[in-house]
Amino acid sequence: MSSSSSAAPSTADRLADGPAALTERTPHVPAERLVAEMVPPPRFDAVRFDTYIPDANQPSQAEAVRVLGSFAAGLGGAAASGGRRGWFRRAAKPAATAGPRGVYLDGGYGVGKTHLLASLWHATPAAPEQKAFGTFVELTNLVGALGFQQTVRTLGEHKLLCIDEFELDDPGDTVLVSTLLGKLVESGVALAATSNTLPGKLGEGRFAAADFLREIQGLSAHFRALRIDGEDYRHRGLPQAPAPFDDETVKRVAHTTPGASLDDFPALLDHLSRVHPSRYGALSDGVRAVCLTGVTPVPDQSTALRLVVLADRLYDREVPVLASGRPFDELFSEEMLAGGYRKKYFRAISRLTALARDAKSLADG
Repeated sequence: MSSSSSAAPSTADRLADGPAALTERTPHVPAERLVAEMVPPPRFDAVRFDTYIPDANQPSQAEAVRVLGSFAAGLGGAAASGGRRGWFRRAAKPAATAGPRGVYLDGGYGVGKTHLLASLWHATPAAPEQKAFGTFVELTNLVGALGFQQTVRTLGEHKLLCIDEFELDDPGDTVLVSTLLGKLVESGVALAATSNTLPGKLGEGRFAAADFLREIQGLSAHFRALRIDGEDYRHRGLPQAPAPFDDETVKRVAHTTPGASLDDFPALLDHLSRVHPSRYGALSDGVRAVCLTGVTPVPDQSTALRLVVLADRLYDREVPVLASGRPFDELFSEEMLAGGYRKKYFRAISRLTALARDAKSLADG
């Protein structure tokens, strides 16, 4: 179809004319893009094991680098010997008694788990199309876009699947992911995942996990758990996060920063309820800075969990966030910070605070 003068302006045109609004965007992501983008996000594109700086007071961090380096080398050995399964398949043993096919990085927020997971992806000696990297939300959405059998066929040809932010928030996800990973392991795919919760404890405090104990135990059997201790590196030795700005400063920055977006925070939260979380990355395509006015505590848990996903995608893409209203450490209620999703909320606070620190130079300029 030919274009006409009445066609809607492109996203680039709107950004050039002034700050766009995330609330104006309702992205649709085709299935082929979902598969093509299963690589480490921009923030972690250049990380490697040797760029990870272990805390000298936390020996588990240096141990994690050693174990993951050996894990990656084992995958290379499998390729060199002519068999895909190497480390992770023991042909003499039935699948039911074989050992773990992957590693599971467990630890608090800000200890560098995603850095290590991306480093593993980069260190694995395989072509990019033979290894996949995505968040748990992106993985479940891929199944929704392709269908279960096609997802198994697509990922089953891979050497490695890395799953960041592994969480089980509902029974449906538990059964789906348990079945999917079981099929992939049977195909010889090695697994690696990060989470703030040990695999045997997934789902606790969120739903009746005891009713799905078999699936959860099955998931746990695929992994060797690797605990990583330490403090949040994003704030280790750094000054306190900047206080929120006033509305006029936020609007000024939005209008003077090329590629900035400008949104009223409550309106953005409402908009997120109409966009699938798997599309939040596409929601920020081309955005150089996110400017928010009127930040207030989130009203409920569903809204809070959507905000967590948005914070993760903005952090992955290194998009600074400049805001007015309440500080980010007041986004979630005390009840939320004491509940089953508390680790997600603390991670979101940590990441948004880091992005607010990145945005301070925009207001000072």
